[in-house]
Amino acid sequence: MAYNKPKESTGPNQRQLRVAETIRRSLSDVLARGDVHDPDLNRLSITVGEVRTSNDLKVATAYVLPLGGIGQDEVLDLLNRNKYELRKLVAKRLTLKFSPELRFQLDRTFDQMDETRRMLAQDRVRRDADAPDDEAEDE
Repeated sequence: MAYNKPKESTGPNQRQLRVAETIRRSLSDVLARGDVHDPDLNRLSITVGEVRTSNDLKVATAYVLPLGGIGQDEVLDLLNRNKYELRKLVAKRLTLKFSPELRFQLDRTFDQMDETRRMLAQDRVRRDADAPDDEAEDE
């Protein structure tokens, strides 16, 4: 008789991805339209780069960045201050049994891309990347 072994976590499943994308779009719309009753939050342009959900879909972590990257700490404070109202506005657009708890983190993707570009622009790396395959194997 075969036993059901738990699968190794290979990443988010299709439902998690679909729900996360719906939350990302809803949150972006709410922030762009200024539906939140906080004038400090409404005056800022905030990019929602990605949303990741927990396995049970009860927690959604939104990776955000203010336009231009200026005032990152202020944006996190404002979003955390208004997270219950944001949760309520986003939940109206979802068809889930429970509305997920929203958590906010800064999106570091752009910083990582800049660092990668800087590394690839170094002469040593460029020289290795431009070397023919047979020379690279000799080293």
